[in-house]
Amino acid sequence: MAILLGCDGVHLEFPTKLIAQDVTLGVNEGDRIGIVGKNGDGKSSLLGVLSGAVPPDAGRVTRRRDVTVGVLGQRDALDSASTVHRAVVGDLPEYEWAASPRVRQILDGLIADVPWEGLVGELSGGQRRRVDLARLLIGDYDVLMLDEPTNHLDMRTINWLAEHLKSRWQRGNGAMLVVTHDRWFLDEVCTSMWEVHDGCVDPFEGGYSAYILQRVERDRMAQVTEERRRNMARKELAWLSRGAQARSTKPKFRVEAARELIADVPPVRNELELKRLAVSRLGKQVIDVIDVDAGYENGAGEDGSGDAAPSRPVLSDVIWLIGAGDRYGLLGENGAGKTTLLNVIQGKLSPRRGRVKIGSTVRFGVLSQQLDELKPVEDDTIREVLARGKRYVMVEGKETSPEKLLERLGFTQQQMWSRIKDLSGGQKRRLSLLLTILEEPNVLILDEPGNDLDTDMLALVEDLLDSWPGTLILVTHDRFLMERVTDQQWALIGGTLRHVPGGVDEYLRLTEGLGAGGSARPQAPGFNGGQGCDPNPSNAPQTGAQGPRNGLSNAERQRLKKEVASLERKMETRRAKVEELERGMFDIDPTDFAALTAQQDAVAAARDELDELEMAWLEASERLETSM
Repeated sequence: MAILLGCDGVHLEFPTKLIAQDVTLGVNEGDRIGIVGKNGDGKSSLLGVLSGAVPPDAGRVTRRRDVTVGVLGQRDALDSASTVHRAVVGDLPEYEWAASPRVRQILDGLIADVPWEGLVGELSGGQRRRVDLARLLIGDYDVLMLDEPTNHLDMRTINWLAEHLKSRWQRGNGAMLVVTHDRWFLDEVCTSMWEVHDGCVDPFEGGYSAYILQRVERDRMAQVTEERRRNMARKELAWLSRGAQARSTKPKFRVEAARELIADVPPVRNELELKRLAVSRLGKQVIDVIDVDAGYENGAGEDGSGDAAPSRPVLSDVIWLIGAGDRYGLLGENGAGKTTLLNVIQGKLSPRRGRVKIGSTVRFGVLSQQLDELKPVEDDTIREVLARGKRYVMVEGKETSPEKLLERLGFTQQQMWSRIKDLSGGQKRRLSLLLTILEEPNVLILDEPGNDLDTDMLALVEDLLDSWPGTLILVTHDRFLMERVTDQQWALIGGTLRHVPGGVDEYLRLTEGLGAGGSARPQAPGFNGGQGCDPNPSNAPQTGAQGPRNGLSNAERQRLKKEVASLERKMETRRAKVEELERGMFDIDPTDFAALTAQQDAVAAARDELDELEMAWLEASERLETSM
């Protein structure tokens, strides 16, 4: 493999932080590298060193003479006074870029909804991000360096970006380095990982899932080594005190199979117990949204930008029954109406039509994107803020102090004396989540809680949410987080709400073919309400994903029944095959990266086949159900 660029013996240190100490790395043709690490450990600085933007204090950075590098920073350098046209293609003649199918595909996938001759300064944050991505991706670079490329992107655009990056180069060509906290994205596009920590960079083979498996094994072996050292020290002490007869042979250590690492790990949530606790706190009546139309007057959109005209409501015919202990994820593009729906649910926005019934026992706890809840106390220290609240809170059936919960969320005792205005974005978000939980709400609304958090901190937040007993509504473009902490997902498409039992995959299938940021065709609510039935069936539209109910003949229904049964048998067979392949991962030597990668590819292929079967089963089942 040809080396494209690299660094040798690099040292980089800032006044208060060691970033790199004698780091030697290489980027080869065909590499697809994900870079992870805690916030502030130097991921972006490492990209800066490799791209040549940040000169190291010592060591050298090498690059093959003809290699071209394209860089996407966390913040764009676009000229606000420039047009989108000029920001993306510069002075390139139209016949050159318009004649390229690759360029047209990128422009259609990212900025089809953005005014081509509009000013960059008038765009939203998400639109600017997509314009900057389009600017980079239309270039023909040997190496792409992407720093948080999914920031401000909705889930459908993230999916498009992943597909583009996977097919951008032929196998073995080009190279890519990605810094992101989006774990699903890392698994989709990366074939190896770099972990940045304590001035070092540790390489791992495989995507994010393989990295986690190897890291757990590494940590376990380090723990065993430390325990062995302590045991040897105790034996040495016994030998000194009792004589040579106390000596014993050193026990052999056998690396356990990876499945033993998780054999004693319980399910992430005890759903029945959480449901019972939620019902005891909320009762049966929580939130009913019935036949709601909602929007904003004076042309104000969700963000007050004037995007939504008063003649067209943001939400139309929305039915959503939310019960005690429900854990719902809300999907939708930027501007689809998610914030509007959250405001309706909380009673902050009155619907134009329909009704919203909020149970008498409901206590909302809301974590906003802008963290407005911290502004009144930003001059106080963390300890001062905690001192004004409850001294203990119930977590997993036990009384726990707020300080202990903060430690669980990654804060140290020294940080308790930090002023809130001096905290990083990720620290503020974790603190805000804790303060929200300390208010003991029974309905928790989280709007992009994963912003500013690294992968380890996200795992800690997920662990805390797993033990929270109440109703949870989550809005996030982080697919991993969405699927990890919610049990069901709902989607806003074209202003209407529908249940997506197939989760994110079904949502992406439903929105396939829509322009980036464009409005979707109106869809019927489909499965509405937490109990699986329409509270007003006589008025409910009888359309679904497959169109009007025209009815099927008996022969057609029998054929569909056989197809559904056949698909169920195939799904069982394929599911068993996936489990067999996953078990095979545990029998492979953890240091045999090639074998691990090959097995992981086989697992991924089997899972893709299972996903296709499940989607076909969902479609056939829906056609059969609507014909009955």
